[in-house]
Amino acid sequence: MFGPDDFDRVFRAEHGRIVATLARRFGDIDIAEEAAQEAYLIALQRWPESGPPPNPGAWLTTTAANRAIDRIRRESTRDSRHAQAAMISDTSDAEPVSSVADDRLRLMFTCCHPALATGAQVGLTLRLLGGLTVAEIASAFLVDESAMAKRITRAKQKIKAARIPYRVPSDDELPSRLRGVLATLFLVFNEGYLPSSLPIRTDLCAEAIRLTRILATLMPDEPEVLGLLALMLLTDARRASRVADGVLVALGDQDRSGWDGALIEEGHDIVRACLRRGRPGRYQILAAVNAVHTDAGSVEGTDWRQIVALYDQLYAIDPSPVVALNRAIAIAEVDGPDAALAILDTLELGGYHAYQAAQADLLRRAGRADAALAAYERALELASNPAERAFLHGRLDDARRPAVG
Repeated sequence: MFGPDDFDRVFRAEHGRIVATLARRFGDIDIAEEAAQEAYLIALQRWPESGPPPNPGAWLTTTAANRAIDRIRRESTRDSRHAQAAMISDTSDAEPVSSVADDRLRLMFTCCHPALATGAQVGLTLRLLGGLTVAEIASAFLVDESAMAKRITRAKQKIKAARIPYRVPSDDELPSRLRGVLATLFLVFNEGYLPSSLPIRTDLCAEAIRLTRILATLMPDEPEVLGLLALMLLTDARRASRVADGVLVALGDQDRSGWDGALIEEGHDIVRACLRRGRPGRYQILAAVNAVHTDAGSVEGTDWRQIVALYDQLYAIDPSPVVALNRAIAIAEVDGPDAALAILDTLELGGYHAYQAAQADLLRRAGRADAALAAYERALELASNPAERAFLHGRLDDARRPAVG
């Protein structure tokens, strides 16, 4: 029986491909997205009785394309509409020469046009290509859901109003679009690795890695692309040990024998290649941090001073509160929890569950039990991922036990 969960799985897997294909063909994001949704609804009506077709993705794409054509024909009631429809379908004008061949990467670069703010670029591409809901994207951005919905809507309107072309960027334009594309790929991976409301979504992790591999092939001279690929590989290598029995497992407690050695070896090779280039960037440094972690046989054997040095380098080029938070966590392993807490006190991240969880752990290590208990409770209020919540429940129970005893 092909049930609702099967529908959602197929639609999630195929959504980005369908929208990308239709956006390239018809040149309109709204038409592409709405036609994809209509195809999904038709499948919901037909497949329970007839069963899914041999190739669900191709069926959905064909059905969505037919719905898009029907809509264009309905709207083409005047000569100008006919002309507009003809222009949308016309492929006689040659596209600028480009090496981008994958439809999803084409749409990604289109959404990441420099006329759009980076946040709008990432949010829009996550919605169209990742198939994420607005709520999931808002969680990734640490913003309110209604604010994210408005951001995505404004991005679509700006694309239409500014007549940003739905075409493949020429090779000389690609570097200027790279920042938004890398941010998008990273957030897609993160939403798969530790999603806001679902178990680990290996499909999103795999898709982010696949697209980044393609991008690395297309832009081999861009070390940040390679850095992002290494970061994803070294992070994904630990996925099997990340959650046990529905509970998040902290890095220090993970079974390192379960880490994927092949992914770690590939990630380390890429990091070394990046180091030889001598053009460090955000993703390369984060990959290097993960290389240090995956090179150690235990958390005690980790070279924490090297990790602090890497975060110092990262903070110099990206002085964000989240980078400062991670740097403080590393400093705690070198200089103790009080040194790290002094840094956390300067950060305005009170609404971020990871900040509260880190603060709680540091307060516990510093012997400040009551403050640690309050921070764990606040972290639990803010966290939404079930595995993370289960982990925090365990930490909260541990923090309460001495008081009960």
